[in-house]
Amino acid sequence: MQEYAQILNYAIPFFLVLIAIEYGASCYMHFQVNRVFDTISSLSSGITNVVKDVLGLAIVVISYKWFYNHLAVFKIDSTLMLYVLAFIGIDFAGYWVHRWCHEVNIFWNRHIIHHSSEEYNLACALRQSVSEVFAVFTFTYIPMAILGVPSQVIAVVAPIQLFAQFWYHTRLINKMGFLEYIIVTPSHHRVHHAINPQYMDKNYSQIFIIWDKLFGTFQPELAEVPPVYGVSRAVKTWNPWIINFQHFWLLLKDAWRTKSWWDKLRVWFMPTGWRPNDVAEKYPVPYTTDIYRRPKYETQASPAFKVWSAAQLIITLLLMMYLFNNIGEIPYIYIIIYGIFLFVTIFAYTSLMDGSILGVLGEGAKLILGFSMMYMNGNSWFSIEKSIPHGTLLVAGYLLVSGAVSVYFYLADRPVEKDILDFSEANVA
Repeated sequence: MQEYAQILNYAIPFFLVLIAIEYGASCYMHFQVNRVFDTISSLSSGITNVVKDVLGLAIVVISYKWFYNHLAVFKIDSTLMLYVLAFIGIDFAGYWVHRWCHEVNIFWNRHIIHHSSEEYNLACALRQSVSEVFAVFTFTYIPMAILGVPSQVIAVVAPIQLFAQFWYHTRLINKMGFLEYIIVTPSHHRVHHAINPQYMDKNYSQIFIIWDKLFGTFQPELAEVPPVYGVSRAVKTWNPWIINFQHFWLLLKDAWRTKSWWDKLRVWFMPTGWRPNDVAEKYPVPYTTDIYRRPKYETQASPAFKVWSAAQLIITLLLMMYLFNNIGEIPYIYIIIYGIFLFVTIFAYTSLMDGSILGVLGEGAKLILGFSMMYMNGNSWFSIEKSIPHGTLLVAGYLLVSGAVSVYFYLADRPVEKDILDFSEANVA
């Protein structure tokens, strides 16, 4: 927990700098790749994901260490070649996990958040799931366990392989010559994120593109087919919590409503999008039919509200970084409560970005939870005064101002849904 939090303390600022560079480059190139609320939603989703991971809020069905201890046939010394082998093995496993997350109904729920943005930029790379309760795919590492790759090596290489997937979420880099034959490039991954019929369910590879070519899922980006991004059933919200569980809620309702006991069971494991016939007929779900004329979800808001929403994101990031920097000094139960506080904060301000009353209700819950946390810690925000003079007063002031300003915006300057039509061929600059 503490080690991963320390890694994130360096990785997160690095990612944010790259996002800022992409934004600056897009402005210079007169090629819009960001929208304010979409970017805030993406970064907020990233916060929920890393907080969940640091808190360890997932149940590992069978750990890699167990596979290694029981299945290892060979013992390999820790050499550079071992780390290369582990990287390739993790990437191979990643291809199949990624593919299954697209192809199986219940697994799509843990991946839909990553594809939910109707933009394609570095910020959307951070749209990661918080709905993965059970870690079930460790079995894909069994070949590495048999070969004797120690769990410590996996622990080092896995984050590197994960973070190396960040850079290619951009529209500003065109095709990259001979590298297109070796690694996953922005062009390859634009195809993967697109909902064009030519591009659906293609390019699952994470680092090495060879896996798609070996298993028949490769598709190059076509100049005459500009990618259209998002999911075929638009999520129409900025709230990452709602996005994370939308598909699961649909599956749950379908399983409840169908009269067939067989369908109640298999709906979870059928191909993504499959629904029982009786339910699909009685409760139709709108899917995009003409992707080139589908409006993008947007809420119209004043410049002041956009600044306020960005400020909420920045403050939440700072509060998260404080947790990560001091996680070794905070009792575990308070770490969990702190994490819940961050989750509620994000739920509140992203709901308000939708113009929803849930934003005000979330602010009320945040206010109560925040002051309760201070009370439980002796009227202090986790000894923040050691780092910031009058830090507890600043946090208390933020809670009060946040609640009051949010109520004001909801009553007097609430965002209103106003989808935007974008029929331009937004591909690469």
